[in-house]
Amino acid sequence: MNRFERQVILNGLGIEGQSKLRSSSVLVIGAGGLGSPILLYLAAAGVGKIGVVDGDRVALSNLNRQVLFGEKDLGKNKAEIAVRYFQEKYSDIQWEVFPEMIRNDNAEELISAYDLIIDGTDNFPTRYLVNDACVLLEKPLVFGAIYQHEGQVSVFNHGPSACTYRDLYPQMPAATEIPNCAETGVLGVLPGIIGNLMALEAIKVIAGYGNPLVNRVLFFNSLTSQSYEVEILPNPGAREAMPQSMASFMITDYELACEGIKQLTWAEAMRKMNSEVAFVDVREPGELPPLECTGLVKIPLSQLENHLDRLEDSEEVLFFCQSGIRSQKAAQQLQQVYPEKRIYSIRGGINALKS
Repeated sequence: MNRFERQVILNGLGIEGQSKLRSSSVLVIGAGGLGSPILLYLAAAGVGKIGVVDGDRVALSNLNRQVLFGEKDLGKNKAEIAVRYFQEKYSDIQWEVFPEMIRNDNAEELISAYDLIIDGTDNFPTRYLVNDACVLLEKPLVFGAIYQHEGQVSVFNHGPSACTYRDLYPQMPAATEIPNCAETGVLGVLPGIIGNLMALEAIKVIAGYGNPLVNRVLFFNSLTSQSYEVEILPNPGAREAMPQSMASFMITDYELACEGIKQLTWAEAMRKMNSEVAFVDVREPGELPPLECTGLVKIPLSQLENHLDRLEDSEEVLFFCQSGIRSQKAAQQLQQVYPEKRIYSIRGGINALKS
């Protein structure tokens, strides 16, 4: 117990709380800006089993906030690199690595194997998917998110009359409504602060220590260093909107439910490449790097409304931008004019292609 003696002597935690941490298992979904500090402090605290889920690869632009990675890790899978780092650091923790994105078809198997789930993802479809799976599988969920200078943290699905993510946000917003940090930027220390708070909430829930943020949301502003809390209540309408069984969960298209536009990966998009498919670059002139491919059409989003007729003869249209936000807006705009067309947005944009 020498490694944890500073925790064990804490009044209220003690050997019993430390033993609970040791015998617990936590699944961290996302090993990026939030996941990095979460993993650092869960491991340091002595959580016995930790799983890491992330199908993304390290990009240079990640390094200002994803502190587990360095230049030597560029292009490598985040979950694999993170687990390798900790396996060399702590020999008393059981690590499991899942180098994939969480989806309908793997969520039950991944989540059911752990005592507590932490959502460190950065998009609405995945947040609703993880929330719904945790509710159906009766798993407590620690949630955190950042936007520009603000972060928020809460604990869902823990204890009687506990709220869920849907009680906080009953209406599923489109990703286009709130851009991610690739579009708006982020100071790297903010996800560090929020990720540490998420790790703290997980430790409190597991050890039965302190007062977790159940039915409360903590908001923190990095510009003013001020924080405040908002109390939330269960919303019956929000509960009715979610899948009521794992069978209905499996057939729910969360991307379509959030954005109304189907998204493709670059690999899926490239398989569609032919003369009848239009690849539309909606970035503004001068954005780098340039991309050249079969069927490429360049129409900046700011001018799309005046050039929709250029896409009239294409049976399928695939939009892309720098990070995947503007392309969804473009796809929605075209879908309103040509509802019969098969229209997609390429997930993650050029940033995903680079990484």
